Amino acid sequence: MTRVRFEIEGMDCSDEAILLRKILGDLKGVSDVAPNVLDRSVAVEFREAEIEPAEMVRAIERTGMRATTRDPERAPAAVTPDESKSAKRRAILSIAGAGFLLLAFVMHAFVAGVRETLLGGEGASVPLVSRVLYVGAIVCGGWFVLPRAYAGIRSLRADMYVLMTVAVVGAVAIGEWLEAATVTVLFSTSLALEAWTVGRARNAIGALAVLAPQRARVLRDNQQDEFVTVESVAIGERVLVKTGEQIPLDGRIVSGESTVNEAPITGESIPVAKTPGDGVLAGTLNHEGVLEVEVEKLAGDSTLARVAKLVAEAQAKRSPSERWVEKFASVYTPVVLILALLLATVPPLVVGDFRKWLYEALSLLVIACPCALVISTPVSMVAALVAAAKRGVLVKGAEFLELLAGVKAMAFDKTGTLTVGKPQVGEVSPLAGHSQSEVLEIALAIERRSEHPLAQAIVGHAEELGVRASPVDDYVAVGGKGATAKRRGLPVWVGSAKFAREMTGDEPERDRLVADRSSKGGSVVLVGEKNHTCGFILLRDKLRPETASTIRELRESGVQRLVMLTGDNSATAKAIGAESGLDEVRAELLPADKVEQIEGMVTEFGSVVMVGDGVNDAPALARATVGIAMGVGGSASALETADVALMKDDLSKLPWLRLHAKRTLRVVRQNITAALIVKAVFVVLALTGHATLWAAIAADMGVSLAVVFNALRLLGPVRA
Repeated sequence: MTRVRFEIEGMDCSDEAILLRKILGDLKGVSDVAPNVLDRSVAVEFREAEIEPAEMVRAIERTGMRATTRDPERAPAAVTPDESKSAKRRAILSIAGAGFLLLAFVMHAFVAGVRETLLGGEGASVPLVSRVLYVGAIVCGGWFVLPRAYAGIRSLRADMYVLMTVAVVGAVAIGEWLEAATVTVLFSTSLALEAWTVGRARNAIGALAVLAPQRARVLRDNQQDEFVTVESVAIGERVLVKTGEQIPLDGRIVSGESTVNEAPITGESIPVAKTPGDGVLAGTLNHEGVLEVEVEKLAGDSTLARVAKLVAEAQAKRSPSERWVEKFASVYTPVVLILALLLATVPPLVVGDFRKWLYEALSLLVIACPCALVISTPVSMVAALVAAAKRGVLVKGAEFLELLAGVKAMAFDKTGTLTVGKPQVGEVSPLAGHSQSEVLEIALAIERRSEHPLAQAIVGHAEELGVRASPVDDYVAVGGKGATAKRRGLPVWVGSAKFAREMTGDEPERDRLVADRSSKGGSVVLVGEKNHTCGFILLRDKLRPETASTIRELRESGVQRLVMLTGDNSATAKAIGAESGLDEVRAELLPADKVEQIEGMVTEFGSVVMVGDGVNDAPALARATVGIAMGVGGSASALETADVALMKDDLSKLPWLRLHAKRTLRVVRQNITAALIVKAVFVVLALTGHATLWAAIAADMGVSLAVVFNALRLLGPVRA
């Protein structure tokens, strides 16, 4: 299978996306078609042995649109200069058409009389000068419509352009010059405004890709910095980033210290301290100090570029609501066309007045245009996806957003998700007459030589308290148990409870205390001298500060079951679960066990969200209805595999995402309902002989703009 992406000139409405999906999907050898209105492109998967891209281009051009191949890896751009010129031409022609219409109306009223004009007199009563001006309005308004209508007629396809053209020609034929011109101008204006709103949404996506600077200050062989385009910078080269400048490419700091605003990636505006060895991302802002950064990724592979590309691609993944609307529209349009034909022929045979019922049939054709209905959902979804990306939440498709709005159960990994993922000292308990400082001194002296996470946590804690380590000799690491050494000539040791028993034998009081602490969760490290235990240190993986409030807010948002799935021991898991406020804890699970637990929850609740670190929990994330990966800024693998990626380690994004998803679904339902009600009202009016052409097009244009502007509200702040 081969994949190609075409740039589509003239695709401004989801009705056209549906048309492309049908036209290309019917071609032999094509297996998948993914049109993207906001990106004005269509991705096609096909078998090279059966079809060539040139044949697809010809099929697209038969619809009246034009296609050119595009690099499938290219990040989405904002509106191009050519598209901007096209939008200006649309606007100018719409304004010119409106001017002709107004002038024609005034002349008509002046010559023929206001009463006759408003009531729609016979064609012969319309003055010649007014007819000429009406024709001018029709030509200006139909400049972009007529070529598309011609393409539809040639293909025997009744799309919205054909419907409007037939309605206008029919109105002229029966002498309704005013209404024919009004329909054309209003339809042209509707298309121009809709293209503008689509362009605005597209600019919101393109803005993600251009947040990073287009030029970089590169240090060449002579260590002199020179400005070059970011595309010309190779991996391994070093770039200089001065105070107040944006970092141009993903890389790692070689020299310099600063604070960096990572809001474009993580949505977090609080600057993060950066020192040599720390990674930095393209598009983030260097607040203070001069940084020398070694480039690790090319411009097109930066995290920011991937996020922009994935957001754009996510729009092509249709949600259940979008699929329902598309299916409904495919039935609705031909049904209304048949009704229009019957309306134009049956009533005249019964009650006469052919002209009146032809007029009503033409009104029904106008309202048959499904664009307002079809665009109601995708524009809402893309606005929601862009808004989430700006908050540091990457949602890989509209369907996941819709699923998040209705999910009733969520599962969480423990380590690195509910907790910070790093053990910290929670308690130092001296025994046998020793003090806390003595216990820490011995532990520090030995553990400073170890790279074990528990050892590093103890060393960090002791140094924070100002404990000084005395030198040790004869250090020996005992694999899986602990370590021994000599301090001031005396043997000292640290290790597990099992190692302590080997070193000292049974100590009832010590064993009782250690068992008690272990039952409450955490790891116990014992510290001894010679043949007795001096004390023990309890280490725990600390709960994230926002965990408890996140769990509470998720429950308040309607999530019925909140469960921890972890491979850790039961005691530790239960302690963390109780502190978090979770409903249930399932511990000591292997990766395969987590998958089994997720499957059980799916069976019980219908859908389930799994939140994990994106690597160790990959099987469970993949099996869940929606998999959410934590803190994956800069991680290519997690970005590609997760359904939803939190660019920063911040669980508080989850309640926000839940509310955002519910708000999005509310907006989608409002848009669908509004479009259906307006169309239903006008169908009834037409069938009862009370519809008018200008009112039909005004209503269709009005509801189209209403649903688009309602959808664009999702780009603003979320409210509960």
